[in-house]
Amino acid sequence: MPAPASRGGRTKGATGLAWAALACLLLAATLARAATPTAATTATATPPDRRIAITFDDLPWSSLEPRTPLPAQGTVPPRIAAASARLLQALTDTGTPAIGFVNSARLLVDGKIQSDRVAMLDAWLDAGLALGNHTATHVDLHLVGVPAYQHDILACDGVLRPLLAARGLQPRWFRHPYLRTGRTLADKAAMDAFLAEHDYRIAPVTITDSDWIWAAAYAKALDSGDTAAQAKLRAQYVPYLLRMVNYFEHRSIKLLGYALPQVMLLHANALNADTYPEFVAGLRGRGYRFVDIDEAMGDPAYRRADAFTSALGVSWIHRWALAAGWSWNFYGGEPTSPHWVKDLAGVPADAE
Repeated sequence: MPAPASRGGRTKGATGLAWAALACLLLAATLARAATPTAATTATATPPDRRIAITFDDLPWSSLEPRTPLPAQGTVPPRIAAASARLLQALTDTGTPAIGFVNSARLLVDGKIQSDRVAMLDAWLDAGLALGNHTATHVDLHLVGVPAYQHDILACDGVLRPLLAARGLQPRWFRHPYLRTGRTLADKAAMDAFLAEHDYRIAPVTITDSDWIWAAAYAKALDSGDTAAQAKLRAQYVPYLLRMVNYFEHRSIKLLGYALPQVMLLHANALNADTYPEFVAGLRGRGYRFVDIDEAMGDPAYRRADAFTSALGVSWIHRWALAAGWSWNFYGGEPTSPHWVKDLAGVPADAE
């Protein structure tokens, strides 16, 4: 009969449409699952959280010392003043936080504080950057002993603290010259107690480098007017720094299992002033974020004890590795400066 046949035809057509719709839904679900990464693939695809805090030693400028030949009034040489301004401009333009560690004796000429040198620190603070204590005269703890060393810290504090207090700030970070932190565990304990008493926290270094060698070579090229050598130094210096960052990143992963928020040591010098933007671009190209020292030091690795008593100014990553029982082979593969740079700088071939 027509009616049942007609009903039967409609039923068959609806069933076919339903199966087709269900098939489409199943296919869509399969494709969605394929497009959604699993936890394993997400972990593989997610890059490390690369963070770095930049620190500069020897402010107001690495070559400004009481022994530096200057006019009687202590005026900062124009070349140094210009390089300092370039470094601050580079820091401002790149939007990277930084802390500079002050040797207060570099503010003096014939025992008197020079206003133009203090102005260099004021400019640093005006740029929103931080300052810390690096002792007055860049004294060596292992050479002079604890009492003299503490006296030198207080001498710097006596200059630095009023400078910061005028802006409602206070010094909080201390950096050991030469990264020498004590010849014995007793010396280290005495220094830890002294620094805590004066509200200072040690600023460690996880990325060490030999920028001072490159800077010495660059200064000689500037003195001689050798523009070809200046250009060659600038071109090779940034890749050298990036290799150092890469080396210590991988060492931190080997030791800790993750990419540590790094603290890098540089110096206030002309070479860094003239290459800092390129260095920042290189790091950002590798996925690094620039953070202040407070954020970097929030990582639990920095709560590890430092029992290192050698005179070697090595990275805290190496110190932790040795404390954990790793051999000195852990150091293997650390980049070095080319011989031609050392020759130009006038340092021994084994200097690093």
